[in-house]
Amino acid sequence: MVTVVVTQVEYGKAQGSFTDSAQMRFVPAPNQEAALAAAVKEAGARAVIVGPAPYAGELYAALPAGGVLARFGVGHDGIDKGKASAAGILCTNTPGTMVNSVAELTIALLLAVSRRLLPMSAHMAAGLWQPVEGLEVKARKLAVIGAGAIGQRVAAIASAGLGMRVALCDRSLHRKAPYALPGVELVAGYDEAVEAADFVSMHIPGTDENRNFLDRERLGKLSAQTWLINTARGSIVDEAALYDLLAEGSLGGAALDVFAAEPYVPVAAGKDLRTLENVVMVPHVGSYTAAAAKAMAERAIANVRAAIEGRYTDMDLLNPEVLATRV
Repeated sequence: MVTVVVTQVEYGKAQGSFTDSAQMRFVPAPNQEAALAAAVKEAGARAVIVGPAPYAGELYAALPAGGVLARFGVGHDGIDKGKASAAGILCTNTPGTMVNSVAELTIALLLAVSRRLLPMSAHMAAGLWQPVEGLEVKARKLAVIGAGAIGQRVAAIASAGLGMRVALCDRSLHRKAPYALPGVELVAGYDEAVEAADFVSMHIPGTDENRNFLDRERLGKLSAQTWLINTARGSIVDEAALYDLLAEGSLGGAALDVFAAEPYVPVAAGKDLRTLENVVMVPHVGSYTAAAAKAMAERAIANVRAAIEGRYTDMDLLNPEVLATRV
């Protein structure tokens, strides 16, 4: 029987999926790297399932060569693939498992800010009957930056379901044949996508290349009526620049699910996004649904099982180069 250590948060999200079998037993452990590495060693684990927290050192020494570091989720910027490959560790993620969940939250945030639901709810809680005029999104322009599965799903819902004008920015269009989404305009450039946009929704990965992608210059391309929605990664936004533009009224507002530091901490003194009335913030819940958690757990377990059985081509490998070492 193979022991699989699962970080406590992820274990709690899908405990029903982490049921011991003749092939695997599951052991919950702390998310913090030193404690997690110690748990892996103590249990003699061959695999570990982790969330989005960054892992930089001890964990790669704790797992054996041929072991699996399985991401419970899609984004894998918290995993050092170079260190994992050097140690002969297979890294995986769970692509496609949270597409609908994140897309639905994106649309929920868009509708919430357009109809001013949060301030009116606060008014009602304070005993006030104070209607606030909202905005109908039909025929309004949504720029979707990033054309992966989630970006495409958001674009499709907004176009077909809400009647919005959608520009989908796929920066790789010049490298591949275009594809078709009914009612969606495909563009290759950010500037073209966001021109005259009422809403801009971010769906690019949190890679080093994309760090602070939305800097002051790119944020400055948006109008004083534009709302920014980010359900991708906090690292892609320069939060200090975002604060400045929001505070001075150069940007309409922001609805954020992800942040540079999580739990949220302001990136600079005096630039706390929580103090701004035109900001909506939720604590990274894009994939936090029972259906998505179950799908992510089952996909992570399937990746571990494939490794145990030597079916490497069936895995969602993030570092296929490690196979050259014949783990």
